[in-house]
Amino acid sequence: MAEVNLVGIVKDFGPVRILHGVDLQIRDGEFMVFVGPSGCGKSTLLRVIAGLEDITAGELRIGGRVVNDVPPAERGIAMVFQSYALYPHMNLYDNMAFGLKLAKVPKAEIDREVLNAAKLLHIEHLLERKPKDLSGGQRQRVAIGRAIVRKPEVFLFDEPLSNLDTALRVRMRYEFAKLHQDLKTTMVYVTHDQVEAMTLADRIVVLNAGKIEQVGSPLELYEHPTNLFVAGFIGSPRMNFIPSQVVEADAGGALVRVPTGELIRCAVDASQAELGQEVTLGLRPEHLRPEATANAMKVQVTFVESLGSSTQAYCALPGLEEQITCTLPGQSRIRDGQALNLGVDPADTYLFDAQGHAFQRHAAATVQPVSAAS
Repeated sequence: MAEVNLVGIVKDFGPVRILHGVDLQIRDGEFMVFVGPSGCGKSTLLRVIAGLEDITAGELRIGGRVVNDVPPAERGIAMVFQSYALYPHMNLYDNMAFGLKLAKVPKAEIDREVLNAAKLLHIEHLLERKPKDLSGGQRQRVAIGRAIVRKPEVFLFDEPLSNLDTALRVRMRYEFAKLHQDLKTTMVYVTHDQVEAMTLADRIVVLNAGKIEQVGSPLELYEHPTNLFVAGFIGSPRMNFIPSQVVEADAGGALVRVPTGELIRCAVDASQAELGQEVTLGLRPEHLRPEATANAMKVQVTFVESLGSSTQAYCALPGLEEQITCTLPGQSRIRDGQALNLGVDPADTYLFDAQGHAFQRHAAATVQPVSAAS
């Protein structure tokens, strides 16, 4: 196992800067996940760690050793790509053993390592088959096994589940979590799927335009996003954002007016806010309650998705272009065109200033009384 440290990592492709001075510490034995929209630099950052891309500026350490100019094969890493990249003419055993054979590892040791990896991945009964005879999930296991036999200090995964169907992705998420638990090795995993990130990661790195927006545990990012970008990216369905205006504010809480004129109380430290200030109110769909009598706003249902275990209601709020999403229990009988009073607990609100920075949230019990001024 090994710690990975990135200090001021910059990556340019010609005149275009992709990574803008990334500073990050990946702890020994940690499962770290990079997430972000397409083009944010997450795969480039992984390839920089792997040595597949040269570093323009900055310092990269793996296990305490500076590896800026060290070839990929000597970095103590193994990488699993989105494409399985298996040799079609070789059976699974030979695919997994190929790297060890090139390194002139004794045959007895190769046999032992391949069989151990195959047992760990539950593919020991498939070793005589060729890739064309396997399912997508089995091929991905072979690619992972090929990495395991090398006994790397760090595993790097670049969107390894992207080619799989939904059901298999869910199963493979469990397999990755169990693999990390069994091997206890440092793992760095890239995905655009924030659900994958939330279920797998010890910590998540949210990237945007080549910069780190926030690093933290899944719950930390969900409950305490530092800005609008992270708040909108973490959580499914995504957070609702409503332009609002500060009516009253202090360290104990804030009262904001939404476009319909209704007032919503927020349990945040708003001591730095000013009266009349334009802010953005953030409300997660799962925190909204229909038919509320307090801290609520009137909306009209425009579309309903019944998903069995839950119901997604899309609602129109006068003065707001985007629909408000509300997650309700599956047995809800919400109908198109129905009027709702969507309410929210002050402790479940989020508030962001004009620059997109979040006001610090706190428990509802600490909220100071705020009058219902209009």
